[in-house]
Parts: sequence; structure tokens; C-alpha cells
Amino acid sequence: MEGGEGVGKSTNLQFIQQWLVQHQIPVTVTREPGGTAVAEKIRAVLLERQDEAISEQAELLMMFAARAQHLQNLIKPALQQGQWVLCDRFTDATYAYQGGGRNMDMQTIAWLEQMVQGDLRPDLTLLLDAPIELGMQRAQKRGALDRFEAEQIDFFKRVQQTYLQRAAEHPNRYQIIDASLPLEQVQAQISAVLERLIAQ
Repeated sequence: MEGGEGVGKSTNLQFIQQWLVQHQIPVTVTREPGGTAVAEKIRAVLLERQDEAISEQAELLMMFAARAQHLQNLIKPALQQGQWVLCDRFTDATYAYQGGGRNMDMQTIAWLEQMVQGDLRPDLTLLLDAPIELGMQRAQKRGALDRFEAEQIDFFKRVQQTYLQRAAEHPNRYQIIDASLPLEQVQAQISAVLERLIAQ
């Protein structure tokens, strides 16, 4: 599951988990950056506002360091046990936030993706998309903003643009969900996608 700030990922992650359980599909739910003890420590460094500025290169490498731990110690074992893995953000977020938001080289990200993941890619990416202003209003209601949430509006415009561009490039994997609608309608869209997925 992908999307910018305040699009309702956490709420809908729980909805998808419940949906899969009701359909007797074994599922492991996780998040990025994070998912394992070491990866969660890296997440804390990435999200907390630091006295020392974190360079763009360090940020990118920490994202993939956390992902390497996550894949090795949680995702791959879960897949080997026949579980579905439901992840709150994955490598598409790196393309959107570091590639789009930070204007980092996409080819460098692609190289790191291949190095860390090999040929492993998500089967389905749900992109929750909503107007940036609406998402930021929702994010601000949650309380103190983290290091990413505190970025300028132009940063989030580039993030959103990159997500939509990737969705256009990978139409078989991406499903765009209109997250600006009332929650019931958002979840109806998600249910329809999941129904099609399990019918395949």
C-alpha cells in the first residue's frame, strides 16, 4: 500500500487485513521503513527531527538498509510459509520520496532496488491518492509532524507526481484508489480490487 501523507493508509491497512482474514488468507502485516527490530531503529533515525542534518544519500541508503533487514528477516520467511505480505509502503515510496521529493537519481534507486531485492516485487500496489492539501490537513490533525511530514508543499507535489507516473508505467501492478472520497467508498474500491485479485 502506497500514498502520500494523510491519505488513510493506516485505517485501510486494518481494513485489508480484516478482509483477508475473513477470506481465510493468511497474512503478515508490516511497514516500511521498519518491520523488524533493527529496521525499526533505522526508521526512528529517519523520521525523528535530528540536530544533525541527514544527507540525501544517507537517507536513501538507510531506506535500503532497513529494507534489506526487512526482506531477510520478515518478508521472505513469511512468503516461504505461504503467507501474503501486506506492507505499509515499500520501494515505490523510495522512488516517490527520495527520487521525486528529493530529486535523487532514479537509476541509482533502481540499482539499489535490484541489489537488495533481486527480482522480488509486489504483486499488487494500491496507491491511495488524494489532493495534497486534504492529506496535509489530515496529517496535521494527528499531532506533531515527523521529519518528512514537515516538508514543503512542493516536495509533496513531486511525491504525488512520481507515484502517479509509476502507476502509469506499471498499470498491471498498480491500482489507484481515490482516497478523497468518504471512507466507505474508499473501502468499496479496495474490496473490488481484492475480489479481482483472489479470482485470478
